[in-house]
This record gives sequence, structure tokens and C-alpha cells, in this order.
Amino acid sequence: MQIFKFGGASVKDAEGVKNIANILQKVGYSNTLIVISAMGKTTNALEVVVHNYFKEKEKIKESIDFVKEFHHKILQELFPDEKHSIFSKIDNLFNELIFFLERNKSPKHSFVYDQVVSFGELISTTIVSQYLNDCGVKNTWLDVRNLIKTDSNYRDAGINWEETQKNIVSNVNKSLLNITQGFLGSDSNFFTTTLGREGSDYTAAIFAYCLDAESVTIWKDVPGVLNADPRYFEKTELLHKIPYKEAIELAFYGASVIHPKTLQPLQKKEIPLFVKSFINPQAQGTAVCNVAELEPKVPCFILKKEQVVISLSSLDFSFIVEDNISYIFKLLSDAKMKVSMIQNSAISFSVCVDNKFDTLSDLIEKLKEKFKVSVFENVDLYTIRHADEASVQKIQENKEVLLKQVLQNTVQMVVL
Repeated sequence: MQIFKFGGASVKDAEGVKNIANILQKVGYSNTLIVISAMGKTTNALEVVVHNYFKEKEKIKESIDFVKEFHHKILQELFPDEKHSIFSKIDNLFNELIFFLERNKSPKHSFVYDQVVSFGELISTTIVSQYLNDCGVKNTWLDVRNLIKTDSNYRDAGINWEETQKNIVSNVNKSLLNITQGFLGSDSNFFTTTLGREGSDYTAAIFAYCLDAESVTIWKDVPGVLNADPRYFEKTELLHKIPYKEAIELAFYGASVIHPKTLQPLQKKEIPLFVKSFINPQAQGTAVCNVAELEPKVPCFILKKEQVVISLSSLDFSFIVEDNISYIFKLLSDAKMKVSMIQNSAISFSVCVDNKFDTLSDLIEKLKEKFKVSVFENVDLYTIRHADEASVQKIQENKEVLLKQVLQNTVQMVVL
């Protein structure tokens, strides 16, 4: 069996949905399971709904209508007959969303977030499944929340592998074309959970692991995995083959093409991961597989923007040692800060973090109780794998370097 994953860019409009049908007809779709993300920027738009629910309730209807109109336009282009049953199906999903917001009693932001943003994937897969069926590409729509079971750590849920495997093996017919949602799961109370942003790649890997799939293919708007993000770097190169270990390193440092959690379950069973272009589906793309080294072996650049550097020093010039470091990391963990880089000396400690849960202010207040604290916001973190002198110089040029760390074959720099 093969697993395909189509992200938001591949289903951002009606032409994207039509292109999925073209790809399946070109490359084949027997014994296939397809994981699909929300359409275009729908997740961002639903995040606005969540914001309005907590902060500006008078704007809730407006923000929901925006999402509804976006999908309605796609429906009109795909299904000219407005009496088609798909219109009522999508209306019903929006009614479910409104009903939840009207009846919800929980004040927890992360819980509400997961219940709301999940509608993006439910809507997109319902539309794509119906369109493919109408085109003669017969498929079965699966609610992933009945299959992937998680803990209740909303927005970044952990997988219950034993229960998930049992559900997937029991409910997925390998002989059919199956369509399901990325990013989602459910907890023991059947409340919707999400696996973290960009978690649809992880969903594909979970299904591949549980079904002993032959391969996973992630369809992107790039020709494969490049040695740098073309949005920020010129003259990028296509990486043809990447060892699992190297891909995990790239993902850990923030390479945007592959989700950090995706590769571990694939490596365990040596299931190859292909990254291919939905614009040119028959091109070679990139294979992440059991090979000895990167091909070609060139410097790989990773940029993480809008990072925060927190620099600490002891108030009494005492050493920052094990007890202090343990205390600092406990606070970072409590604040759900993802640590991207660490640098320390006898009396100072600096860390580069991602403030995605907007917990920085509270964290700084707690740190100031024990340390002198300096904060640099909106900085850029560059990581260069297989760095050489020219690649390092290229990044440093005309920039102020706040932190720099040189390892055996990896250089990291935080710059203003």
C-alpha cells in the first residue's frame, strides 16, 4: 500500500482539487490512502475565529462567513449544480462549528482551538472525496478521529500507538482508495485533538507505519527537498537522496519541507519517503531512504524567523550550573518554548526559542526572580548543515551576529 499526502497548497482552489484527480490518474491509485490538509490558508482563517471567540465575539460571524465563502467559491467551480448534495454536507459542517461555539463551556484556549481548526480538514476532505467520486475515482472517506487516538495535550497531542494501530488495521481496507484528514486525532473522551502545525505529514507517517506501507509521498509545490528554502535563498539545489538520519537532523533544525515527527516511524520500518511536485508529478523528486549519505553533498541552509534570544546571567556572579539549568529548562517546558539553540558559560546562559504559544512575558517575569535577563525578539536563526567557509561567510555578511555555535558539520547563527 502507498500513502499520499496533499497539503494546503495543493488544494488551495478548485484547480488544485482537479489536479489531484489528474495526478491519481497519471501515477495510479490502487491500494492507496490519501491524507489531505485544510485548503489554502484555512487553518489561519479558523485561528481568527478562535481569536474572535475569546477576544472579539462580535466578529465571530464575520470570520466564519469568510471561511464559508472561500469554500463556497471552490464548490461552485467544482460542482456547477448547486442542488448537489455536497453543498448541504458542507453547510452541515459549518453548522456544527457554529453549534460548538454557541454551546462550549470550556475556557481553555487550546481545547477550543483544536475543536475549531479541525473543521478545515473535515471540509477539505469532504469536498475532495466527493469530487473524485464524481470523476469516477471511487474512494472511501474516513474520519481520522476514529482511527488516531491521542492524549489530551491539545494542539500538540501525543499518539496512543497501540490503540491507533488496532483502529487503523481494523478499519482501513487496503484494496480501496481511502481519503482521510491530516493533523487530527481524538482523545479518550472523543474530543478532537491536533498533532501540531504541519502535522499532516506526521499523519501520513502514522498510517504508513501501522499499515506497513511500501512508501509515503508528500506532494508539494516544489520539485522535492531543496538545500534551502527558495523563498529566502537564491540558487537552491535539489537533493536527490537523503539518509533518514540526515533528514531527521534537517527536520530537527527546522527544515520546512518535512515535519520533525514524520521521519521516526518511517525509519523504524525503513519505509521510503518521497517528496514530489504536484505541478510535475512524474519528475523524480527526492527520496528519503536507507542510503549512506546525502546526494549531492552540499551545504544545506535552514532559516527560522521570528525567534527570541533570552540571555541570562547570575545576579551575584555565581556559576550557572546544574541546579540553575534544571530550573531554567523547567520554566521553558512549562511555557511550551521550543529550544532551537543553547550557549552557556560559567556565569551566563543564552537560549534561542520559538514563542509560538505567546508565553514569553510570563516566562521573563519568572526568570527575573533569579537572573539578570536580556531579551532580543524577532531575530533570525540560521542553521547550516555540511557548512564550509563560503556558506558561513554568505550568512554573516552585513549582519550582526548575536550567537554563533560551530559543531563538527553544523553551524548555527542568530542574527539581527
